[in-house]
Amino acid sequence: MSESISHEATATRIAKKLGSKYNQDKGVDIVTSQIAIEVETAATITVGVQQLRGHRKPVYIAGTNKEAVKNALKETENTTIGVMDRQGNIVKRSSRRRA
Repeated sequence: MSESISHEATATRIAKKLGSKYNQDKGVDIVTSQIAIEVETAATITVGVQQLRGHRKPVYIAGTNKEAVKNALKETENTTIGVMDRQGNIVKRSSRRRA
């Protein structure tokens, strides 16, 4: 599966699970009243970290596969950013509080 198809499938799946929509334009992929989620592949985790800066609610990077989740956990170590798997299950909880 190509990275863009994997990204879109993951984003669509998580948005549906949360009763939200996948934002295909620029900006964070999924934003609800409670959280913000950026879906990333193993190669684009640092982009996701940048995208989530400035959000005042709990934020997550959702990895499109196991390698992406592993990279996200490493990249978000000692940060307030949480990590989800491709199903939208929380692997590391965001420590950022709602504003």
